[in-house]
Amino acid sequence: QVQLVQTGGGSVQAGGSLTLACSASERTFSNYAIAWFRQAPGKEREYVAVISASGFSPNYEASLKGRFNISRDNAKKTVWLQMNNLRPDDTAKYFCAAGLGFTDPSDYKYWGQGTQVTVSS
Repeated sequence: QVQLVQTGGGSVQAGGSLTLACSASERTFSNYAIAWFRQAPGKEREYVAVISASGFSPNYEASLKGRFNISRDNAKKTVWLQMNNLRPDDTAKYFCAAGLGFTDPSDYKYWGQGTQVTVSS
């Protein structure tokens, strides 16, 4: 079991950058892949990126690759999502989740509380 706490997010103009963090206090954090998902109003939760438990093999939703970067430090029990060149259509509530590393949100049992990202044009 792991409890995820998210920090970061906020409002930024188009072209700007934000970094989200997802942290835990449990040692079991390093046992889990961590994924990021996002959900815009009226839309389904969609996959953003995932990083394996060891920190290797990051994977991104194809349209986000090159603008978003996922990384982790197991010693700090933290995963980061760095988002660059943000666009208005990146506006959503972002969630981190701990699991096996799939891209379907239904595969994840443990979730952060979510953090709002708003990008203005």
